[in-house]
Amino acid sequence: MTTDKIQFTKEKETMLITLNGRAVQSAWKNPILRDPWAEKAMRHIDYDMSKTLKGVSSWDMWKDIGCTIIATRAATFDMLTNRYLADHPDATVLHVGCGMDSRVFRIDPPASVQWFDVDYPDVIDLRRQLLPEREAASAAQYHLIGAPLNDLRWLDEVPRDRPALLIAEGALMYVSEADVKTLLNTVVAHFPGGQMIFDVVHPVILKQVGSNVGGTGATYKWALDDPQDIKQLEPKLELIKEFRPSEQTAFSRFPLWWRTIMRVQEVNSTLRRLNRTVVYRF
Repeated sequence: MTTDKIQFTKEKETMLITLNGRAVQSAWKNPILRDPWAEKAMRHIDYDMSKTLKGVSSWDMWKDIGCTIIATRAATFDMLTNRYLADHPDATVLHVGCGMDSRVFRIDPPASVQWFDVDYPDVIDLRRQLLPEREAASAAQYHLIGAPLNDLRWLDEVPRDRPALLIAEGALMYVSEADVKTLLNTVVAHFPGGQMIFDVVHPVILKQVGSNVGGTGATYKWALDDPQDIKQLEPKLELIKEFRPSEQTAFSRFPLWWRTIMRVQEVNSTLRRLNRTVVYRF
């Protein structure tokens, strides 16, 4: 792992938000999500997180609530991943838009699992610098793929005879609908069956904050209202679960006032779907 401080450009700032959120809450006395890899990575990054999220008036509030939101979402994805691998110990995992997420280390899948962390080539280069290699003999067959989500040629080399799990946390909303469709179609056609876990934003979010996410200049490009609308992109996808905010792992860790607001929002379908996690099977 590098000992030099790394400077991040604007294009990488959004993944820093989640990396920092996991690192901050991991250092709490009673963390929602233990992530020592995020803590170590942030010690090698020269970046002032308080300059992002310009719409947030209180940095202290962001540290408390924002980090809880990030950890809760990540913990929910981890729970769903563990659940799938418990039933499919020979699965292929495609973790697309992985950023600096240490999920493969947190999950620690068995050697029977093939795991692919996929992101832009420069992001994968950063992973190699900031995160350790999986060298244990019992570790899953682990692969790092440097490619954008609209270039799926690497998938041709992935065996077709295993059940698959596609994970995309905080990724697909930054991709055009055409590219999302291509990704879903290609994965469904490549494997005999499997599941997909990803989070989506509502079209209202796309219109209101889509062009300057967190003050970073990043742009939301894809949104979804009714989760059944995914069939317009890939007819073979069947909804298993759309998580309400109150159904996320560790929701009880939020302050009472925040839990109250979120439960009130759940009464309205639009507010309930501003940003949520969905699970499909094919």
